[in-house]
Amino acid sequence: MNFASDNWAGATPEVMAALARHNTGFATAYGGDNVTASVKRRFTEVFEREVEVFFTATGTASNALSMAAVAEPGGLILSSADAHLRNDEYGASEFFTHGMKVVPVPCRFGKMTLGELEATLARYPAGGRAGKPVVLSLTNATEAGTLYAVGEIAALVKFAHKNGMIAHMDGARFANAVAGLGASPADLTWKAGVDLMSFGGTKNGCWAAEAIIVFEPGRFPGLDVLKSRAGHTFSKARFVSAQYEAYLENGNWLKTAAHANAMARRLADGITAAGRLGWAPQANEVFPILPKTATARLRSAGAVFHPWPADEVQIGPDEEMVRLVTSWATSADEVDRFLGML
Repeated sequence: MNFASDNWAGATPEVMAALARHNTGFATAYGGDNVTASVKRRFTEVFEREVEVFFTATGTASNALSMAAVAEPGGLILSSADAHLRNDEYGASEFFTHGMKVVPVPCRFGKMTLGELEATLARYPAGGRAGKPVVLSLTNATEAGTLYAVGEIAALVKFAHKNGMIAHMDGARFANAVAGLGASPADLTWKAGVDLMSFGGTKNGCWAAEAIIVFEPGRFPGLDVLKSRAGHTFSKARFVSAQYEAYLENGNWLKTAAHANAMARRLADGITAAGRLGWAPQANEVFPILPKTATARLRSAGAVFHPWPADEVQIGPDEEMVRLVTSWATSADEVDRFLGML
């Protein structure tokens, strides 16, 4: 009963088979191999337009290098207060941009509103000495398991562009957002104005496969050099590409994400009979408020999950908010056993 994180799950059989399939003979190094070329074409199909693809090893690298590609002296990165880029990456974006500052935009359940973005930006007027807003970073799915719909993204990005900013999307769980909303990858990104994104695969069944997608090829010409200087140019790139080959083939990435989302809904539906939810889940993360006696019993029975700050909801002294994350590997039996114990 492991609900600690989708990072804890292994790689899918399809991904492992692809790694084995491409582990024969010799292939051109540093991304010059045929499988890498093929996968880059597949991304073009996924997004319904020509895109540039830069592979990295981690989501942190994708975020930090994306920020470095658009960096300006004295620049500001606006993100939600909950963003992974701000809270969980040891200041990587500040480091790789040579000092751009991450400015938190107030959010509720992981999402900022247009009004909150406008109010935050108003604190940094043009010509002011506090810094220049350079990039807006949105996370979809958010750290709270909620989703930005197409219209919400478009409104936020339109405002950012109007104020001279680049729009970035942290898509560590982008597959869960696409599956949860039923919208196309194109609609959720470049058609809504997003300029570049971090496209995650590891949380959703890859072994170690992350990417930066640029929606206007050639727009950020220094990105390839930045990637190499940061140590993310793979000599045996075919093994990253092989993972994405299996991940994207036959819509596997959306099937695994849809399964994870369905397991989260199953958990949420069962939990409402024994406790309450902090908010309704939209992707593969559930945030229940449970009696401490119940969480202690579950932990003693081997269930793995983490506490979560209850900043946006009220809980009693005998209650605890926790985060439960489902994955492609979560089974209905595992969910039902957890709920039965609860």
